[in-house]
Amino acid sequence: MTQRLLAFGWACLAPLLTSTGVFAADSPQLEWIKVSSDNKGFVQARSGEPFVVWGVNYDHDRGGALLEDYWRDDWETVVEDFKEIKALGANVVRIHLQLGRYMKTAKLPDEANLEQLAKLLKLAARTGLYIDLTGLGCYHKQDVPKWYDKLEESERWKVQARFWQAVAKVCKDSPAIFCYDLMNEPVLPGKKNSGEWLAGEFGGKYFVQRIARELKGRSRKEIAKAWVAQLSSAIREVDPKHMITVGVIPWALTFKGAKPLFHDPEVGKPLDFVSVHFYPRTGQVDAALDALKVYEVGKPLVIEEIFPLKCSLEELDAFIKKSRVYTDGWISFYWGKTIKEYQKDADISGALMTQWLQYFQENSLAK
Repeated sequence: MTQRLLAFGWACLAPLLTSTGVFAADSPQLEWIKVSSDNKGFVQARSGEPFVVWGVNYDHDRGGALLEDYWRDDWETVVEDFKEIKALGANVVRIHLQLGRYMKTAKLPDEANLEQLAKLLKLAARTGLYIDLTGLGCYHKQDVPKWYDKLEESERWKVQARFWQAVAKVCKDSPAIFCYDLMNEPVLPGKKNSGEWLAGEFGGKYFVQRIARELKGRSRKEIAKAWVAQLSSAIREVDPKHMITVGVIPWALTFKGAKPLFHDPEVGKPLDFVSVHFYPRTGQVDAALDALKVYEVGKPLVIEEIFPLKCSLEELDAFIKKSRVYTDGWISFYWGKTIKEYQKDADISGALMTQWLQYFQENSLAK
């Protein structure tokens, strides 16, 4: 407990240390982040100083466009957004990549977008931000290549492995990479053939994706283990250093008695730390904390998505503070609008975002 509280304090002070050189502007001086030797948290590789994640998902802009939709024609917006993210006190930004933008065919990567990714890494390093790189997205259904959608499971996994190898080749030498997140919220099929690879639409996007459409006599654990192993091995062939995780839906928050699947000790053996997405409900902070404890499996634990979506700001604050004992980081959201810009919005959502970003900024410098 003491180590994690000290680590949290260090992470909160990190934005103040940019000027002293700890998070320097140039990538050679940005320290690599790794799991501590006792597996209880993260440390900076050279200095050994604790590192706790305090970050944001930069998954789309204020109009709902994904980063890949505008990072070429409007690069200056990306530059400004990174500066604004840093000014909020963040040290990690979670970036989401759609598979269809990086694989022209089942075997041919898109070199132009890979070059743009390399440009983003340099921007992150100059800004003093680490990147949680989440891949294999199919968020905009209309952007999913028809050839990819038609593939059967085994061939689809091969394409996913090639995606990660292509991305890892670009990222392997950059200290700005915090981790590779294999896929956002992967799910497994039930007893019947699921039919579709994508599961459910939210706000015009498809955030949940199946890694298999039918069991074919296998257990869900067997499928998850094989998938994690194949993709992790593909990355490790190219990049042996950067951390790997997978951000999951915390089913223990929905179903009492549910156990981790992708972060089961056997399934998640190739993964370096646990990532879960938590949106506590009103009046259920303690229940959310109990669910979070289920994901303590002897590895660092990061809440990779968190926001007062289903509860008050006060309740979310209580959840964050109480979870510090066994959590090594929190990642919220930033959608390209500053606090001042939100303050001009005469609506409830503008007021909510103003309050949340103010809270996020104030607590990044706390105690």
